[in-house]
Amino acid sequence: MSEQKDSEPTNEKETPSGENDGQKKVQEEFQIDMDAPETERAAVTIQSQFRKFQKKKAGSQS
Repeated sequence: MSEQKDSEPTNEKETPSGENDGQKKVQEEFQIDMDAPETERAAVTIQSQFRKFQKKKAGSQS
């Protein structure tokens, strides 16, 4: 098992040690083609699963 510390460049300002320990914010930008057919299929699949989850959740509360 190999660790990859500092292998990716970051755009964050360096802070002195001790400041904001454990509070590193990672911001990633995604380039998603909203008109692509596979994006539409993925959205429909996610929405379908979410609706099933909501239905199951509502049924178990009765």
